[in-house]
Amino acid sequence: MKLYTHVDRVERELGARGFGLDDPLSIETLFDLDQLHYHGPAAVRAAIDRLGLVEGDRVIDVGSGLGGPARLLAAEGGCRVTAIELQPDLNQLAADLTRRTGLEEQIEHHCADFLTIEQPGQHFDALVSWLTFLHIPDRAALLERCFGCLRPGGSILVEDFYARPGLGPEHRAMLENEVYCRALPSWERYRDQIETAGFERIEMEDMSAAWGRFVRDRLDEFLERKAQYVAIHGHDAFQALAHFYAVMVELFQSDGLGGLRWCARRPDATPT
Repeated sequence: MKLYTHVDRVERELGARGFGLDDPLSIETLFDLDQLHYHGPAAVRAAIDRLGLVEGDRVIDVGSGLGGPARLLAAEGGCRVTAIELQPDLNQLAADLTRRTGLEEQIEHHCADFLTIEQPGQHFDALVSWLTFLHIPDRAALLERCFGCLRPGGSILVEDFYARPGLGPEHRAMLENEVYCRALPSWERYRDQIETAGFERIEMEDMSAAWGRFVRDRLDEFLERKAQYVAIHGHDAFQALAHFYAVMVELFQSDGLGGLRWCARRPDATPT
């Protein structure tokens, strides 16, 4: 996916800001570079509040990307984070950025497939994921895996896409080819899948309008910075991101793609 290519743009951007390849970094320095989901740090802070995370909580981040959410969970939430990322170059850069921010004692980075990585059983207090589930078509296996790695009473928060009634063949093809999203449930089907996996206290929030505005603003701001971006990263990197950003604007402006934030809880081992 074009959002995840040209990952060297992070070091190029840091270099343009005067940072050497091994200079220490603050997490705030990276916010506009390592938070690839919608609404960036605000979305992670919302998750901390919604899940009631406290210092020492064990959190697994599925599809951790460049590690921005994991570092924020560790730095501001005091959490111990296991970050799972499938793409090797993203994972390698994420681990290096974590080291440079001094958070390596709180965060473990693993390059692995969440569906097959060996897990220590009912271990985590919370599971979080931002815009990763959409890439995994086997939702039953995915949600079963999520349920199984949470302790009894553990919580989950996910931001994801869902299919609205107007999602037609053209935009389904665009999702598959440009976003690597091959299967997208409806709102109702999604809730059924969460319930079938065994979760309770399910809360679902429609983010479609907010994310639609976000992707529109993101594209406009990116196009305004074209000259600056090309000077640092080159024309090909600019074109790749501009194309992807424009695709997301079209998808959210259609009647087919919806955005969803949901959270739920694994029941306690014994009834209360």
